[in-house]
Amino acid sequence: MSKLRRREALWFYLFASPWIIGFVVFLLGPMIASIYISLTDWDSFTPPKWVGLQNYTRLLTDDPVFWKALWNTFYYAAISVPLGLVIGLWLANLLNKQVRARKLFRTLIYLPTLVPLVATAMIFKMVLAPSGPLNDALGLFGIPGPSWLLEAAWVKPALILLSVWGAGGATVLLLAAMKGIPRELYEAAEVDGASPIRQFWSITVPQLTPIIFFNLIMGLIGAFQVFSQVYILTKGGPNNASQTMVPLLFDQAFSFYKMGYASAVSWLLFLVILVFTLLAFRTARRWVFYETEVK
Repeated sequence: MSKLRRREALWFYLFASPWIIGFVVFLLGPMIASIYISLTDWDSFTPPKWVGLQNYTRLLTDDPVFWKALWNTFYYAAISVPLGLVIGLWLANLLNKQVRARKLFRTLIYLPTLVPLVATAMIFKMVLAPSGPLNDALGLFGIPGPSWLLEAAWVKPALILLSVWGAGGATVLLLAAMKGIPRELYEAAEVDGASPIRQFWSITVPQLTPIIFFNLIMGLIGAFQVFSQVYILTKGGPNNASQTMVPLLFDQAFSFYKMGYASAVSWLLFLVILVFTLLAFRTARRWVFYETEVK
């Protein structure tokens, strides 16, 4: 390596060192440590005791709460993610039309994503109360409103309803992608006699598939890691009906001080997220369209 190349390499590592140090200290290091901790019995007050795969065996064979939390997480992700994608696409299509006060509507739809999640959860705690505004509105139509956060049958739909509140982020990305679709494609479709609905499904949606795929991946990761809403609104209740993986991890670590057990939960959650992410990338070849890609 020449002197100039060595100097360039030195400057590169010098400028990249803050990120490298941060990655090693705050991400890679804790990840490696958590692998070791997951193989121990550690309450954070006494030295860790090596137990091997005992934590994982107990989770998979002798912990019904874990399976309940895993099912609740799957249920939440399976409904909230597709629902968020559909609503985001619908809102983006509406905002892409030439209507009055478009900028105002775009601002109002995106504004909820700027509100801190804790504040949003507190607002929804009042809205979903037995005597809250939502049940009052249902009462106007003669529909008796349930106790959303106190009944096992309704607590998960309530959390899914809260997830829709943040659809503005996906909407903005989809709207920006819609603005980038060449107008010539729609003009050619009109000449061929394609209806607006046909144009939407044959031109708009295929052109948006990269953004839809991005929202899908981010939505899956976020749904599997849902925490604040559950912890603030229900703390996993009633009777673990809303318990999900991350609140379970949090309780095991900071309520029961079972750090090894909590670390095992975190790595199983990591594997679940990894599997679903890989499946999404695997199936993306069949439905995601890139302009520069020839199939």
